[in-house]
Amino acid sequence: MHHANEILFSLFIVFVAAQIGAEIAQRLKLPGVVGEIAAGCVIGPSLLGWITPDQIATGTPLDVLSEIGVVLLLFSVGLETRLEDLKKVGKSAFLVGVLGVLLPFAMGGVWAHASGFDWGKSLFVAAAFVATSAGITARVLQELGVLQRMESKVILGAAVIDDILAMLLLGVVVSLQGGQGFDATHLVMVLAGAIGFIAVIGWGGTRVMRWNSTWLEKPRNLHSPLLIVLALCLGLAYVSTLFGLAAIIGAFLAGMIASETRQQHTLEQQFQPLLALLTPFFFVLTGSKIDLHQLASADALIALGVVTLIAIISKLLGGFLGALSLGKTSAAIVGFGMVPRGEVGVVIASLGLAADVFNGQMYAIIVAMSLLTAMVTPPILAWLLRKTVGNEASAQQRNA
Repeated sequence: MHHANEILFSLFIVFVAAQIGAEIAQRLKLPGVVGEIAAGCVIGPSLLGWITPDQIATGTPLDVLSEIGVVLLLFSVGLETRLEDLKKVGKSAFLVGVLGVLLPFAMGGVWAHASGFDWGKSLFVAAAFVATSAGITARVLQELGVLQRMESKVILGAAVIDDILAMLLLGVVVSLQGGQGFDATHLVMVLAGAIGFIAVIGWGGTRVMRWNSTWLEKPRNLHSPLLIVLALCLGLAYVSTLFGLAAIIGAFLAGMIASETRQQHTLEQQFQPLLALLTPFFFVLTGSKIDLHQLASADALIALGVVTLIAIISKLLGGFLGALSLGKTSAAIVGFGMVPRGEVGVVIASLGLAADVFNGQMYAIIVAMSLLTAMVTPPILAWLLRKTVGNEASAQQRNA
């Protein structure tokens, strides 16, 4: 049982740590999200211990706020993304999504097998290399104000495809544990359901809103548009989980639907205080889940270095090759945008630990890899984007 005063104190600690971490990171010319994740490492169980494992477990108040925070973040990203814009980059997004899953899965599986795991368990380990954390990349893109760039739309479109494929791969590797095989018919039905959900909600919902959004203002409450789209966000986030997708996919689709309303800009402004309050909880908790004690040996650190290198190279290469038609610079931006694993790798690692696929040290290595990719790539992504925007601005001045 969580006492009210303990909950309030933990909320205070996490929120203040997030603000301090983000401020330090921004003063060092780094994205604020890096500071928030680092703050989680500092106040978490591994260092100061101000946040304990039982406070960040699934279903706790902090965990719930964290989930709501990332759901609202992806809704706000969707609010700045129109379906027509995603259609223009559909081919590139599809290639990035597919290659960005296949290459990390293959390279991760080969490394795990070479490290002594049998193929069934190796594929489970490989699944932790696959899924991109859309929340982390989206936060960087939003901070830099570049959500309208072509590369950003490719990344967001690829993240949706990435999530579907990651879900299917996870279903296969889970079913292989114990040698019971897997049901191909069931997986096909799950795939069809997930694609159908995205198609119906993404295409149908945007058309309905484009046709008529004045009904959002029918209720007498002055904030009725905000309240209605909030309900839509939370509802679709829940429904997406029924189709085996991450809640953030439903939230992103809800944002795309709301982007077709005439109240779009007002909704963006009204959402800013909510994001400022809730999204830091997600990033701080992401950082607090690493157990540094499990990494206190040379072998563990070497394995972590190898795993992180494979995770970065495989995802970067998949994203780069998939987006190469956009040009090398844009392809590099897309590639780095797909690298962060964040909470997705943590979830898969937790499943592997619970199923006795690997021990606590391997769990810590996978979680640390997820967090390192989440911390290392945002500064590189931000530098590439700033450099590209600066070069484009200089070119326009010369041509003027």
